Amino acid sequence: MGTPFLITIATMALLSSLAIASDPSPLQDFCVAINDPKNAVFVNGKICKDPKVVNANDFFFQGLNVPRNTANRQGSNVTAVNVNNLAGLNTLGVSLARLDFAPYGLNPPHTHPRATEVLFVLEGTLNVGFVTSNPPNNMKNQLFTKTLNPGDVFVFPEGLIHFQFNVAKTNAVAFAGFGSQNPGVITIANAVFGSDPLISADVLAKAFQVDKKVIDLLEAQFLK
Repeated sequence: MGTPFLITIATMALLSSLAIASDPSPLQDFCVAINDPKNAVFVNGKICKDPKVVNANDFFFQGLNVPRNTANRQGSNVTAVNVNNLAGLNTLGVSLARLDFAPYGLNPPHTHPRATEVLFVLEGTLNVGFVTSNPPNNMKNQLFTKTLNPGDVFVFPEGLIHFQFNVAKTNAVAFAGFGSQNPGVITIANAVFGSDPLISADVLAKAFQVDKKVIDLLEAQFLK
């Protein structure tokens, strides 16, 4: 992608620096994460690598310029760059992701429980939106939605259900910045109909006000 890709990365870096991180503020210059299953220390994040053995590769990730495979049922692919694959992000409260969409591909309704998301569209046309939390007095949840073109930016507040949908016949690419080193993701349909073990069909039938056969059909989609 050349120059447009470099502009994207610079933009996302700026957006991330402006984000209000929800993770705790660091108490040192850096705390490079280390995965050590034999270590019995539990912290809110990851334990730190000894600074004396930290090197530049701990702060390095490459390949975000490479298009990802979108040949799946949703027609989308999210490449996350967070503390789990870029250890130097530990305690720094930021991360990012690349989003690839096939024509009419969807990043289905989901939430990030620990982060606000800032989305930047590089290529294509996306319809995006988020829904507010439950309002008082039995009012309806409000949907905020917008159609985005290259160069457009949209913000999804922390914890709220949101989505991105490619409304064009061509591929789309976007980049997202997060105010957390590990935003987490809860895909609504997967969590509700594909949990292990499954949520009781009686519970879901009553919640969605449908026949249990509909719930059985929906759950069967996630057992394939």
